[in-house]
Amino acid sequence: MGCFFSKRRKQAKEPKSGERGDTASPEERERKEEGEEAVNAASEKQPQYSWDQRAKIDPKDYMFSGLKDETVGRLPGKVAGQQFVIQDCENCNIYIFDHSATITIDDCTGCQIFLGPVKGSVFFRDCKDCKCVVACQQFRTRDCRKMEVFLCCATQPIIESSTGMKFGCFQYYYPELALQMKDAGLSIFNNTWSNIHDFTPVSGENNWGLLPEDVSVQECVPLPTIEELKGVRISTDGNRSIIPVTQGRRQKHSEESCLVVFFAGDYTTANARKLIDEMTGKNFGLVHTKEVPMKADDAHRVFQQRAPEFLPLLEKGPVVALEFNGDGTIAACQEIVANVFSGAKVFVSEDKLSASREVDNFYNFADMQMGM
Repeated sequence: MGCFFSKRRKQAKEPKSGERGDTASPEERERKEEGEEAVNAASEKQPQYSWDQRAKIDPKDYMFSGLKDETVGRLPGKVAGQQFVIQDCENCNIYIFDHSATITIDDCTGCQIFLGPVKGSVFFRDCKDCKCVVACQQFRTRDCRKMEVFLCCATQPIIESSTGMKFGCFQYYYPELALQMKDAGLSIFNNTWSNIHDFTPVSGENNWGLLPEDVSVQECVPLPTIEELKGVRISTDGNRSIIPVTQGRRQKHSEESCLVVFFAGDYTTANARKLIDEMTGKNFGLVHTKEVPMKADDAHRVFQQRAPEFLPLLEKGPVVALEFNGDGTIAACQEIVANVFSGAKVFVSEDKLSASREVDNFYNFADMQMGM
């Protein structure tokens, strides 16, 4: 007699004479038993969901709260795109060497803060006497006083009910920063650090201004001194900064500017950085940079009669535009592009009159496209 718990019988018994037997064929009985096995197996196996496989997140790992006179931070890879909160800290040095989703900073006084690339917004509220280095998509302050911020912001920075705000261009390097910028969806060429919008202006007063060009980042936010963070290989030299250091809305040193546009390709970023190094090495100023997609109508407005030669290149991806300033900058750009980038298609302004128009047309279109 077969065991009751057997998973499968090889062959059913023939019913004895006079007994009521199973009239199903052997094939039907076999299919029935296989179906029962599948049902039993399914009932034994519990469903697994993707969110069950994720590591549990402890909010305390993504927060600095109630600290005083401390140096704290997070190393590359420790935040990994999560939200972060900094609150109620006093006289602290705080470093986030990783990319994050959003960061809020509330009720902090006398702190020095470095924030690696933030995919969304950085929001300071009720902070005073803080000095910061920040890279983000959106930057906003409310009810803040006397802050100095070295900023990279893809959109127009906003201050509200804030006074004594000073801004400079982000300049910072550590090896992981470039990849973190990509993970946060930020372009190193889109930085509107000096284009501040004040939601609550006061007649006859100015709630914000620009830091002097000779103020160094390290004077405002010193390098970390604790052993845990000293292993991050940091440089605050503007020439090594991942994000190009621009003059922004500071007074231009010359009436002569030049627009240079690189088109999408394998070496677009490297070529743009090479030209920046060459031009700033000759003491020409880098005023603005921008990375945006262009359409045919945009190209006709900017490049005018030269537009047809560049139209096929627009479909490959966004363009990178650079504005240089200084006496003789047009001739210098033309010479470097001809000698260094002879194999690439690059737009360079041809004379002072057309350059002024091209710069205005390009940045007007770019700002409109980015909603500024």
